[in-house]
Amino acid sequence: MARDQPLPDRVTLLGIRHHGPGSARMVAAALAALRPEVVLIEGPPEGDALLPHVPDLTPPVALLLHDEAEPARAAFWPFAEFSPEWRAMTWAHAHGVPVRFFDLPAAASLADPETPDAPDPSEAPDSAGSPGSPRAALDPLGTLAEAAGFDDPERWWEDVVEHHTDPRDLAEAVAEAMGALREEFADQVDARTLRREAAMRQNVRQALKDVEGPIAVVAGAWHVPALRTLPPASVDAAALKGLPRKKISGTWVPWSHGRLAASSGYGAGVASPGWYAHLWECAERGDAVPRWFAKACAVLRAEDLPASTASAVEAVRLADALAAMRGRPSPGLSEVMEASLAVLCGGDATPLRLVHEQLVVGERLGEVGDDVPTSPLAADLARLQRRLRMPAGAAVKPMRFDLRKDTDRERSKLLRRLVVLDVPWGTPDTTRTLGTFAEAWQLHWRPEFAVALAVAARHGTTVEAAARTVLVARAAEATRVVDAAEALSEAVGCEIPEAVAAARRALDRCAAAATDALELLAALPDLATTVRYGSVRGTDPELLRVALHGLLARGAVGLPLACRGVDEDTAERAVKAVEGADDAVRLAADDEHRDTWQRALKSLVAMPDAHGLPTGRATRLLWETGALDSDEVATRLHRAVSLAAGATAFVAGFLRGSAALLTADPRLFGVVDEWLTGLSGADFAAALPLLRRAVGDFSPAERRMLGDRVKGTAAGGAVAVGEWDEELAARLVGHVRDLLGAGA
Repeated sequence: MARDQPLPDRVTLLGIRHHGPGSARMVAAALAALRPEVVLIEGPPEGDALLPHVPDLTPPVALLLHDEAEPARAAFWPFAEFSPEWRAMTWAHAHGVPVRFFDLPAAASLADPETPDAPDPSEAPDSAGSPGSPRAALDPLGTLAEAAGFDDPERWWEDVVEHHTDPRDLAEAVAEAMGALREEFADQVDARTLRREAAMRQNVRQALKDVEGPIAVVAGAWHVPALRTLPPASVDAAALKGLPRKKISGTWVPWSHGRLAASSGYGAGVASPGWYAHLWECAERGDAVPRWFAKACAVLRAEDLPASTASAVEAVRLADALAAMRGRPSPGLSEVMEASLAVLCGGDATPLRLVHEQLVVGERLGEVGDDVPTSPLAADLARLQRRLRMPAGAAVKPMRFDLRKDTDRERSKLLRRLVVLDVPWGTPDTTRTLGTFAEAWQLHWRPEFAVALAVAARHGTTVEAAARTVLVARAAEATRVVDAAEALSEAVGCEIPEAVAAARRALDRCAAAATDALELLAALPDLATTVRYGSVRGTDPELLRVALHGLLARGAVGLPLACRGVDEDTAERAVKAVEGADDAVRLAADDEHRDTWQRALKSLVAMPDAHGLPTGRATRLLWETGALDSDEVATRLHRAVSLAAGATAFVAGFLRGSAALLTADPRLFGVVDEWLTGLSGADFAAALPLLRRAVGDFSPAERRMLGDRVKGTAAGGAVAVGEWDEELAARLVGHVRDLLGAGA
């Protein structure tokens, strides 16, 4: 029986921690000394075709590979400037040395039901898997840190590796440590890791056949013990038998430091990518700590916070002192942040969070060159971004568009079309009230949008064509009026005539089949907005207004019956439909159809067995428009509250909206106040959930006005201070506790 053979001496194994600048320095020094004839890097072999584009990339970037048949099945392999694999790639290209990926093929990884890019245990101190993947049973770096007397694996790695002054002997030391762990915890190595290592060994064998000189292998330290010997090739071939074969496509995409952070959910992430980038950039100068505090002062001053040069000098001294007290070779991130908190931030954690976000993590976004292959859809998006002067950025960027300007209108169209393609680069800023011709957006590019673009590429080769395909299909699939109205609104916003026509036909089809008045009314808000902004978007608003009037007429006729004898859930749905329809009528209906809507509300109010919630809301809306005066409303309120059944629902519906009119009318206020104060304790507790929901939208100012009215004082006036009633206070506290479920 054939025995395992030791790895030939001409193969050098460089065990690394992914995204570790200490490992990156070790790899750079080792390659300079070895001068290998070929470099093997942990990664999927399908990425080899994309390696020639490395000179056109500015990290952080990621290799994106996806299944051509199912583009949504995709995975990223990210690299930062301080990633040891990246240093190996750039060294190989600079010296004309062939470089290859030598891990398990991406076709096998993408077919795995677990997350395809789940890391090996050596990739991160916390050994967290990628989203959806199981947490590793063994934390090798944590085990080594504990053996060395450290309670924090990150600090141990930083002391032993990131501050290591001589990287030449580091590879062997890490390999020996991992070998001991693999031997002791052999039963915890999963089948996928063993299969990956079989593929790695097969690729090492191929490299040994291809070249006669030195070979450098850059792989996660956890794999190094499995690569030190070569079992018979037939053993590894058997382990790889039956691997799925798929056609894989890929490209390079920009990545960000935020997405390299472990806090983002990336399994091989590091806690402080911005700090590691800083260590790498300052490695040769040896002035990492002073430059760090200079950057921190700049961040604070940019926010108008005091941060002087003198305080930076004092922070450097404190960080050095802390490192010396703790026996560390030089200040690490913990010392730097503690000194920042004490000296630069005056003990206040709030500005320290700013330093953490911008410097410790950072949001640096990489770039890829124009010659990097990409899908026609992604290329079209890049062309539009350049033409419209909208570069993708990792930081949130607010933008405001004036739709009367051609460029702003094109920008708005692009963002809306991308939303349709599930690439929400921009989200509307709903916190700002704008006019017909203005829009506010928040732009935030995230690396995973590259996958969404790859998925959307099957719909078309341009953003417009792909959005057209999706919208037309969405219109064809619509079965409810509200869905068709939403598709119509999106089509108008995207300014795609074919999609507008398809959605208009879908609306007619769904409306003809609909019998639920609430469903018809629920479609009106989207349609009214579309009518209002149609002219801005190049669509004839009158064609859309006809559809709105048709839905309104049918929904108005059926509204009273739709609110009759219904349960609480249906009543809540009815209130929302009434509110939305009323807003739509005010926004886009003509006088004739406004009258139609008023008659529908009056019919609802007059129906004796309609649910109190929509009836009360309809009463309030009629009062606000002047269709009912205060005397009529007071009479209806008296009638409603005099009946035990439905009184709370009616009052809750009536109270919805603004409190300003209610506080301004003493008679109506008195009716509601008298009813509330007359409730028994049990009845008040039962009424509270509905009432709380009704007043939940009141503004703080409106709540203060109501409180002043209840206390009998003028708004903003002083409240008389009487003698404190301990007994009454205790009863009130006990009652509130009971209401909150915290009673003793």
